[in-house]
Amino acid sequence: MGFRSDQPLVPAVWQRHDTVILPLWRERLCMEMSPLAASRYASGLFSEDRRRPIAQWFNPALNAALLVGLETPAEWPVQRFGLFYAPPQGCVQRVHTNLHEWFPRKPRVSPTEDEAFHGAIVSAESFLRVEMDFL
Repeated sequence: MGFRSDQPLVPAVWQRHDTVILPLWRERLCMEMSPLAASRYASGLFSEDRRRPIAQWFNPALNAALLVGLETPAEWPVQRFGLFYAPPQGCVQRVHTNLHEWFPRKPRVSPTEDEAFHGAIVSAESFLRVEMDFL
């Protein structure tokens, strides 16, 4: 049976929250590593809500979350969106997918930042659909 266009992109138990980074991320990182190391992880993505855009999904029943955010330092010549998963077990995992990157010095050359972000969201939605099959 193939994917039907009338199916939701993301299972309904995953709620989208794109306004601010959820506190869950910093809490989990601090449990795994020191607060200083947690603040530096992924170029400060989880401690400093300074770079946009982000996309987040939260599953309150499982206390799990998925985040699309910039994982590279601002000064790098190549920028990349990463996927980070906070599973119900209480950690943070980097989800390895296709590279979703762009070159800021060439903002109009494909892939652009918008194209990279959209590609990362598509990967995140695919991950959530597959993840629900295992939960």
